[in-house]
Amino acid sequence: MKMTWSKKKPNNKRPITPLSQNLPFEVEIPTHDFTVPKNEESDLISHSNGDDDDTIKLVESFQELGNKLAEDGKYREALGKWEAAILLMPDRAILHEQKAQILLELGETWNALKAATRATELEPSWAEAWITLGRAQLNYGEPDSAIESLDRALAIKPDSAEVRTDRQAALHHIQRRKQLQTSGLSMNQNRFAVVDKSESG
Repeated sequence: MKMTWSKKKPNNKRPITPLSQNLPFEVEIPTHDFTVPKNEESDLISHSNGDDDDTIKLVESFQELGNKLAEDGKYREALGKWEAAILLMPDRAILHEQKAQILLELGETWNALKAATRATELEPSWAEAWITLGRAQLNYGEPDSAIESLDRALAIKPDSAEVRTDRQAALHHIQRRKQLQTSGLSMNQNRFAVVDKSESG
């Protein structure tokens, strides 16, 4: 059986209606005075500080949503919520620390290092920030710096088994690096030198 298409097509198109001739293309646009009166300027400044109740509630809701998303394994979405909260309140250390943890989970070590550093700058007496910074430094390949950060965490929280475990991991990396350096891998070479036995004898 041969199929053919009908040459007559139904006209389902709607008719084009002419545009109105009264469009305001050549009407002059009024200019506005964007200066803020002195009494309104102080109101703007007080709302831009980010410390009013509505902003705090919004930040806390973003933080809670981020926590829930992170628990569900939706790290990118959680990161978005925490970054939105950071935009509203950039001086909240917990948001930077949580952001650093998620970035470590996502494998974005450099960004995690920056976020954890910011958390320690904002709250230098908070052990969790130093722990996260130490982990980020360890993942970045800086075990010496990680030990310094973990030592700061131990000074704040001396009975933390978690910090001691992380510190041991950093020490293990330093020992492993020393072993590699003494076994033939120099700082200038990326690989071991392969030598033919006949050349060495």
